[in-house]
Amino acid sequence: MRLLLLLLLLLLQSAAPQRVPGPGPGSGRRGRGRAGLVRRQTQECKEYTEAGEKYLDCMDRRLTGVTPGWPADIQHLLLARNQIQVLRDHMFSAFPRLKSLDLQQNLISQVEDGAFSGLSQLTTLLLQHNRLRSASEEALLPLPRLTYLRLYDNPWTCGCALDSLVRTLQVPGNRNLGNYAKCSEPPELRGSKLKKLNVDLLCSRDSRVEKRPGSSSTGQTRPPPLQVKPDPTWKCHTYMFPKPQLDCSSKELTGVPADVPTDVVKMDLSRNQIHRLRSKQFVLSKDLKLLNLSWNALQRVDTAAFAGLLYLRELDLSNNRLHHFQYGVLEDLYYLRTLRLDQNPWTCDYNIHYLVYWLKHHPGVSHSGLFCSEPPEFQGWRVEDYVKTYNGECPKDRQLGPADGTGQGAAAGTGPQEVTRETEEEPQPGPLKEKKREKFEIIQLS
Repeated sequence: MRLLLLLLLLLLQSAAPQRVPGPGPGSGRRGRGRAGLVRRQTQECKEYTEAGEKYLDCMDRRLTGVTPGWPADIQHLLLARNQIQVLRDHMFSAFPRLKSLDLQQNLISQVEDGAFSGLSQLTTLLLQHNRLRSASEEALLPLPRLTYLRLYDNPWTCGCALDSLVRTLQVPGNRNLGNYAKCSEPPELRGSKLKKLNVDLLCSRDSRVEKRPGSSSTGQTRPPPLQVKPDPTWKCHTYMFPKPQLDCSSKELTGVPADVPTDVVKMDLSRNQIHRLRSKQFVLSKDLKLLNLSWNALQRVDTAAFAGLLYLRELDLSNNRLHHFQYGVLEDLYYLRTLRLDQNPWTCDYNIHYLVYWLKHHPGVSHSGLFCSEPPEFQGWRVEDYVKTYNGECPKDRQLGPADGTGQGAAAGTGPQEVTRETEEEPQPGPLKEKKREKFEIIQLS
């Protein structure tokens, strides 16, 4: 009997449906498994439209690659500041409409030849601030419309493996491909620009067999490595979308970077140690519309410092050490609309008149922070008010009160005020003296 009961219980237990544990309350949010991970990353990326074009912003997401589920019709893909290490073949082929691809500030050390396959519409590729040592021309062949290529701040090894890429960069028509990229190795080429290398020497240098350290196969001593001054442009970050901009904020710069991309619209040089703006330092940045030079140690601006900035609309010079502007400093800023001058020790003397004169004749420019710091008697005055009273009474004379009918002040009858009034009295006309008549001889000329 007991045996029959046990058999019935076993039969009932085997016939009962197996319960599969379902997803917990937080499993969808945590994204366990690959499907959940894709969903989480897709939600974090920001998709938006600007000027009729679609953007997918996946910056600062700690991504290690492209994940399925992203929209296929995006035209601009922003993947800066992630953890991508290798660009695999056909990695972006799911986005055939891409026009720009931002991969700067990752950990990329390898680009496979077919990484950009299918991107026939791509015009802008940003690969700066990575770990690339070598790359081939083959990677760029699927990009017939490529116009802008950024490769600087990578530790390029200038050898035979880089030969085909360097030759492509040096084609005269590729004027915006690989600008500012420089060699890191070998030591004798460190700091040399890829676009100016002697390509014929790249492979010949690799084929040399050294007899001993410090000597070449011909027995000649190897030339010492070039002493290259660090390029401050390497410290800056370039962003192409939504508008080209150069971010050099808080990079300990002591001057304006020389190799600035010519198409930059916004340049941030704030919080550095720039003491002086020299003539024509922005002459190639003709499209610049916003220039931030705040929080520097700026003391002097040369006359032609802003030459070429015809379309500049906003200039921030606040929190510096400016006392006045030299005559002609602002003459090239025809379309300026905002000028920030706060927290500068403006000196109210004759040298400040040019700045006030220029602002008066450009009423469309909104300015702020123009107050006297020196001399003490004008401290806190608006500079415009100081200029209005430049030829009038000084503040000390006003405190003595108006002159009375005797020509003396109300507080004292002698002193500097009395002397001043005596010197300002107009001389009285004296009696006219009769002059002797002089004879003139009139000669008629035919």
